Amino acid sequence: MPKYTTERDSEKSARAYGYELHCSPKDSMNIARALRGMDLPKAKKYLEKVAALKQPVPAVYHKRKVKHQRGTGPSSFPQKAAQYMLKILENAENNAEYKGFDTENMKIVHICTYQGRTIQGMMPRAHGRGTDKNEMTTDVEIILEEVE
Repeated sequence: MPKYTTERDSEKSARAYGYELHCSPKDSMNIARALRGMDLPKAKKYLEKVAALKQPVPAVYHKRKVKHQRGTGPSSFPQKAAQYMLKILENAENNAEYKGFDTENMKIVHICTYQGRTIQGMMPRAHGRGTDKNEMTTDVEIILEEVE
């Protein structure tokens, strides 16, 4: 079982963990920053819009060569990371429902993403050489609490 970076009272919270997701850690960090502190229904709607390429995510981390969108500054549409994040958020919602919480009044109190294992790969090149073609993975943890 994975370790969480923070501990909350398990009687008042529900949590979910995504392990070695095949998406960009950079995009996941930007999405996590945008979601932190949001209500659960609002966060799900936001992620659905990002996955449908309707809502840009502001780039706070690693924004050097990110183009500006109208009204938001440097931002992008991290579709793949948003789909993975939505799955984990729904998993946390199901865990909260199983514990007997009201899912409409849940709030994201902790969301953390960090780089997971790097999957080694190789791409053949000319003259018998090869180049690394590694794939980055991301670990995501979400903790929800009920708001009164």
